[in-house]
Amino acid sequence: MCFGRCISSHVLSRSHLSCCEEEQGHVYVPRLHFSKSSHSQLKYHLFQETKEQKLYKIATELLMTERAYVNRLKLLDEVFCGNLMEEALKGTFPVDVVKNIFSNISSINTFHSQFLLPDLEKRMGEWESTPRLGDILQKLTPFLKMYAEYIKNFDKAMDLLKQWTDRSPQFKAIIHEIQSQEACGCLTLQHHMLEPVQRVPRYEMLLKDYLKKLPQEDPDRRDAEKSLDIIAMAATHSNSAIRKSENLKKLLEIYEMLGEEEDIVNAANEFIKEGHILKLAARNTSAMERYLFLFNNMLLYCVPKFSLGGPKYTVRTRIGIDGMKVLGTTNEDYPHTFQVSGKERTLELQAFKETIEIFHQKNETFKLASKDVEEVSVSTAELGKRAPRWIRDNEVTMCMKCKEPFNALTRRRHHCRACGYVVCWKCSDNKVALEYDNNKMNKVCKDCYSILTGEEKAEGKKKGILEIEAAQFCGSSIMCGFLQHCEKNKPWGKVWCVIPEKEALVLYLYGAPQDVKAQSSIPLLGYSVEDSVRAADPPASFRLSQSKSVHSFAAESDELKQRWLRVIRVAVTGEVPERPQPSDATDSAHETSSDSA
Repeated sequence: MCFGRCISSHVLSRSHLSCCEEEQGHVYVPRLHFSKSSHSQLKYHLFQETKEQKLYKIATELLMTERAYVNRLKLLDEVFCGNLMEEALKGTFPVDVVKNIFSNISSINTFHSQFLLPDLEKRMGEWESTPRLGDILQKLTPFLKMYAEYIKNFDKAMDLLKQWTDRSPQFKAIIHEIQSQEACGCLTLQHHMLEPVQRVPRYEMLLKDYLKKLPQEDPDRRDAEKSLDIIAMAATHSNSAIRKSENLKKLLEIYEMLGEEEDIVNAANEFIKEGHILKLAARNTSAMERYLFLFNNMLLYCVPKFSLGGPKYTVRTRIGIDGMKVLGTTNEDYPHTFQVSGKERTLELQAFKETIEIFHQKNETFKLASKDVEEVSVSTAELGKRAPRWIRDNEVTMCMKCKEPFNALTRRRHHCRACGYVVCWKCSDNKVALEYDNNKMNKVCKDCYSILTGEEKAEGKKKGILEIEAAQFCGSSIMCGFLQHCEKNKPWGKVWCVIPEKEALVLYLYGAPQDVKAQSSIPLLGYSVEDSVRAADPPASFRLSQSKSVHSFAAESDELKQRWLRVIRVAVTGEVPERPQPSDATDSAHETSSDSA
């Protein structure tokens, strides 16, 4: 519309038309003329419109990916877990096996399907009047601990899944029947279980993009930056699990390529490399095309299969890495040959010409980049005073400091603003003021940091996902007071419990009322509340349970226990509980004072 208004304000006349003669007459080609002020105004309107569209596009992408994610969560929770639990209750296999495989997926599903997704859908419906995301994403941050529990249990879940798929025909049949459904998208249960592991980094990526497009003075910036800090911290803690999930995803792909016959989906197996190769026959030295999969503990020697839609390769030999020897050989008919000798078999192989060229390029890349830097690099005396020449991303395949290879997810490329080297995030996690950039703080590598500051950069310990530095919630809490607490088989201990108004669905546990850091926190959403007293428990006790996690609490009296239960029973449903009545608060404060004394 802006473009249309600008054009309509100009009048076209014959003087604005260029004329060219042809044999049959004249053809007029319109030529538009804009004044400088109109051109600037047009450019301004287009810029503003494009910026708003980009923000809306990011918000739409967040909503669409959240819908797809919720569908996957429902598939895991209500279909896979639900059907397996139904069969387990018949006694076919243990109920605990199903619980341990799916961990707290039910709570994750509840939060996203009943709270985060509806909030996003409502916000997109009123985007014209309320174009912001930061306040909604802040609601996500207290529940990141649920992901920490899921990720921590992931390896064990994969082992149990593999174990019971082999052990129980009924267990295997249920999973295969669900995997054949259209809703599964021809993906295995293991693929779908990777979704929660990869979701938090996805939030971080979208939020970073959103902040890049968001004006500095926008009212949503403060909430968005606060959300990003916590989500980025959670994503950092998930890096190890993400690397494992990437490896597992590759193992699953290879498992399917091999017709689901080879036992390779194991956390101990680490994929390294794959590729085509020629195998030389032992008798007549003819070359046959083969395919290799190299892992940290074995080499799979495979034969290609020519079939439509089925497995691509058949494993001929599995050679263990332990005791394996690799020797270069000389063959007049076939150059670049080598011999792989293992306990199981000896193979004479020849690399394809393309593979050899790629191998040489990758090995020379770092050398060439380093040599180029030596010729044009900034001297130590000029470091930070003169802008460096940046090494191009495609000129290196690994970090130029720690030599670790780059990848698209967990080890991306970053440039040191002082020397121009391409380094990973670990080697560029430092900032100093650079003179050539008007003393603004810039990212630099560890070596440049040491030179410019004269000190070594200590490797600081990262904070926990929900680590709290200020614990003074009492003045603005829904409920607070001392309770006895016990988790699993640990001894009972006295803790100061707080449910703050700002995070009404989270229970914080402190060692004392004046502590500045919480010992732990419990996201209450999805927990089951049991108020029956067990024989071994103290009187006035109750329990919060979810998956493998069980927290037992005991109050000083039944009356105080009922006050806590009234608040907690509301919070576990996702509703914000009300503060206790003034009389309750007074009694609670009186009991607290007695406990403190």
